[in-house]
Order: sequence, then C-alpha cells, then structure tokens
Amino acid sequence: MKFIKFTKKGIYCIPGKFYLDPWLPVDHAIISHGHADHSRSGNKHYFCHDDSKAILKHRLGADISIESMGYNQTRIINNVSVSFYPAGHVIGSVQIRLEYKGEVVVFTGDYKTQPDFITDPFESVKCHTFITESTFGLPIYNWKTELQLQEQLQNWVLQNQANNKTSVFLGYSLGKSQRIMSLIDGIDKVYVHTAINNLNNAISSSGIALPETTLLKQDFDKKDIQNKIIIMPPGLLGSRLLKRVPNAAVAICSGWMQIRGNRRWKAVDAGFAVSDHADWNGLLSAVKASEAEKVYVTHGSQATFSKYLNEIGIAAEELITDYGDEQLASEEKKDNSTANV
Repeated sequence: MKFIKFTKKGIYCIPGKFYLDPWLPVDHAIISHGHADHSRSGNKHYFCHDDSKAILKHRLGADISIESMGYNQTRIINNVSVSFYPAGHVIGSVQIRLEYKGEVVVFTGDYKTQPDFITDPFESVKCHTFITESTFGLPIYNWKTELQLQEQLQNWVLQNQANNKTSVFLGYSLGKSQRIMSLIDGIDKVYVHTAINNLNNAISSSGIALPETTLLKQDFDKKDIQNKIIIMPPGLLGSRLLKRVPNAAVAICSGWMQIRGNRRWKAVDAGFAVSDHADWNGLLSAVKASEAEKVYVTHGSQATFSKYLNEIGIAAEELITDYGDEQLASEEKKDNSTANV
C-alpha cells in the first residue's frame, strides 16, 4: 500500500492530500457516514455521499464547506480516483474506494452485509488493500434476518398492547432509530424524540422516504401515547421524559443484546439484537469477497479478527484508530441536550 499513510490525525492519502474519516481537524476530509466517530467537526472541507450531506450539515453546522456525489460516480482528486459503494450501515453510509497508479484501496468505514428495509445494501468491492471495521468480530455474533427481527419486534409491541403497555424502543438517533421505524412500520402510531425527529427531517430533505412518525412533545398528553410506540435515544434511559410514559415497556436495540447478560442491561424489559454492523460471518464474507492481498482491521475485536484472518491465510494487521462507541455516546448526549429530558 504505497499511497496510504496511517497518521495521528487519521488515514491519509498521500498523493490525494486528503484524509478518510479523520479524528483530528484537517483541510480535506472524505467522510464514510454521519456518525460522530467518523464525521467530526473542525475540518475545513468535507466530501461525502449525497444522502449524508444533509445529515452532516445538521450535525456539524449548516455553514460547513461540503461537497457530495452518489454511487457509480468518480471524482479525481490530485490524480487519485475516488468512488463510493454502499456500506449498508446507515442511510448515506459508503465504502470509499481509492485507485492510484493501478493500486486499489477500500476503506469500509462501518458496514453491514445483511440487507435491511431502509439502507442501500452492502456491495462487495475488489481491491488490493481492505481496511475493515470489526465491531462484532467474534463468532458469537450472528444476526437474525430482517424478517425475523420484524416479527420479533412487532410481536413484542402487540404483546405490550394486550397488556395495556406503551412500547418504548431505545436506539441511536441516526441509523438505529430509522431501522426500528422500518421494522415496526404499520402496527400503530409511532412517536419519536426531538433528536430523532430532527434527523428524520434532515434525511427527508434529501428526498429519502421514511416511515411516518410523530414528534413526542415535552408536554405530551399521557392518554395520547398510551399503548402506542415511542422511539428514544438510549441516553434517555432513566430520564424524566421516559418516566412520564404511562405503563412503559422498554427495549434496548443493539448488537450487544446478542449476549444473554446484556439483555438484562440496566433492567430494561427486553433486548433485541438489532445491529448496524456486520456480524462475524458478514465480516468474513466481506474480507474474502474483496480478494485483498492485505487487510487492516480497525476498531472492535480487531485483535481476535485479525489473528483469525492470518490463521486462514489472509494477511491481516491491527490498525489502531479513534473510532467506536464512546464518540457515539457523546454524539447522542449532544443531540439530547436540545430537549428538556
């Protein structure tokens, strides 16, 4: 890999003079998706997929310098060919393909190989060097299909309604919330927290159709939401707002819920393994399909996953980055501060 360098600011393309999802401010940043650990403030110029542009402007400021392009397009930046391929992670998420003098590097950002009802499905990209995440890079992680999840979540809502309970799902404002919306669409009226509603508006402004939802106002009438469905960010667990919900049954939606002990996390009523990241088999299939000569493994279970890749004959190496859940938690806290919780 002759034209990519790993620096203290992030992954740097030497001839292109730009960074991929940098974690410190730089002049030119190409962004894989809108989560805070991959799209940080302070960069002079941003370049992303068309469907991420409104999300980044919503989160980083309407006045940021930003350009975008779609799939099946190419931008030449200082003789480096840049193109985007669907990552299947959240709306607007991409794998970033770089080609320079015949050498191809693919940076996945975060991705999910299993299709869902709301994001553009993951597309394999062949390359010489593959830079992959490994959030759930352990064999214990094996996701249900989207239809299985749909049945699971909808049955839980129906059971709650039969028991005179209001169903509350907790999921990140970007990605997880829209995914939950798609899984429970059509059962009953869905109310969403302000942070989620604001992001829905930003996403819709790009021409993307989302399931119908209603803003959960701070002064909501308990009679209006009784036995309905509410989606909130996970940071609101234990908040005054949640405590006001009548007869609430609360569910965490996260890939970490795959582990039995995590289903009892903070004594919620249910836990559903709904993840926006690839599971073990998804990671393996993506790496193998890339046919890469060298694989760099970033955040998550990178030690285990890279060790396994080497054991099966795929040259792999750990790459220490500043991506991960801590930044996401910080992002959610910032979003929630816009409302009285």
